[in-house]
Parts: sequence; C-alpha cells; structure tokens
Amino acid sequence: MSWNLSFISEEDFSNHVKETIRKYGEKLKSFDLKRFNKNLIDPIKLIFDKTVYHSSWEEIVSNEIFRQRDKSNNNDIGYFHQRVFQYIANCHVPQNGEEGGWDVIYTNENGIEIPEAGIVHRIYVEMKNKHNTMNSSSSSKTYIKMQNQILHDDDCACFLVEIIAQHSQNIKWETTIDRNRVGHKQIRRVSVDQFYSIVTGQRNAFYEMCMVLPFVIEKAVNELDNTIMPHDTVMEELKAMAVAMNIVPKDLSIAMAAYMLGFSTYMGFKDAQ
Repeated sequence: MSWNLSFISEEDFSNHVKETIRKYGEKLKSFDLKRFNKNLIDPIKLIFDKTVYHSSWEEIVSNEIFRQRDKSNNNDIGYFHQRVFQYIANCHVPQNGEEGGWDVIYTNENGIEIPEAGIVHRIYVEMKNKHNTMNSSSSSKTYIKMQNQILHDDDCACFLVEIIAQHSQNIKWETTIDRNRVGHKQIRRVSVDQFYSIVTGQRNAFYEMCMVLPFVIEKAVNELDNTIMPHDTVMEELKAMAVAMNIVPKDLSIAMAAYMLGFSTYMGFKDAQ
C-alpha cells in the first residue's frame, strides 16, 4: 500500500497505532472463568439472551467477554484520537493535566479563520468521543473553562471537538449555565473531520486517515508479539463443570454451570454441586 497521507508520516502513524494497541494492556489478557465472573455474571440474563437471540453458548460467552473488554477500551481509543495530533504540524498535545488540561493546542502564525469571529492564532481543544457523553454539569464546567481561556487570551478560539458528532459541523456552542442560555462565537462545537481540515489544510484529511487505518492496524497486530492475542478458556471451563455435574440434557447442564457463577451459595443450587 502506497502512503498518501501528507500530514503525517507512515512511520509516525504506524507507531501511534501500535502504541494504542499496547494501551489495551490488561484487557488483552485472556479470560478464564474466575476473571469472567469477577463482578458476578447474571446467569438468568445469559440464558434469556441465548434463547431469545437464538445463539449458542459459545456466542453468548464470547459476546459477554467482548462486552467486558469493551467497557474499558474507550479510554484507549481516546488516546488514539488525542495523541495522533502530536505528529501533525503546529499541534501540541500537553501532558495530562498540564497547560490548562487541554487535549490539543493548535497554533498557526498565519491565522485561523473562525466563522463569525474572524482571525485568531490559537485553538484550545477539549475532545469528546460522542456528542451525548457530557451531562449538564460537565458541559457547564467545560464551557466556563473555555470562557476563562478567552478572557485571558482574546487571540484564540476554544473548540469542543466531537469524534462522533451528529453531523459534520463547526458551529457556535450554546449551552445552559445556571438556567441561562449562553453562547460565544469563539467557543465552538466542531466535528473531528472539520478539525482535521483546519489543522492540515486538507478538506478530506480525516476521511483519508480512516481509509488507511484498517490496513495499518492489521499490519501492526501482525508485527506485534503474538502474546498480545488472548486465549479465552471460559467456555472450556463451563463445559468441564457441566460434565462434572452429569446433568441431562447437555444444554441444561451448561445452563446449570452458568447458574453456579452467580447462585452457587443459594438454596437448592448449593445442594446440586
């Protein structure tokens, strides 16, 4: 595959993808039955899901393992979205909690055209994964932080950059603080495609990045040590429990093994062991 991203080198992008994969860390470790049931599985939900969705036990267990891993992965993907900008010209990614706690700071000596607001030379970015992940308290706190930044630096704009926005946009951010509707032309909600376009000068920069990403991830996974690939043993252990209980039919024996994950000390179940 020829490299056609001019705003980031293949080496930098590949290394960043590998580092993101490494961030998965603990979540890539294999699941055994003990880890699977660490926070107590709901066996009745498993059985409802299996039956209603016409799934096998293997599929239901695999889906539950995926769900448990996925709960923690958003922070790792946030790392990918934020820290990729350290490799893009004129962008600076502060260390966590430093320099005002901004996710990205973009500076352009030639000026940055802001709709409705004219030219500024700096953009301070707060990055969110989804448009609906901020509650009213979080929105108020973020907006006040941006107001404060503009009070101290009137040659800047502040962006709430959303990875999963409702649509492509670069609009004045309006929110409610103390029951009052507020808005400022230099405080804006911007979808990530629009932000990429601003910092790279290329309209389709985010699209082009997305087009090469699957190939880069696949190559990175292949190059990394095979030990990052998990071998989950949950289903094997459940089957072994089912065999030991010697219950007929087979499907009920696996259901009983699943019941034991949550109900092993309950009356009746305790006696069945």
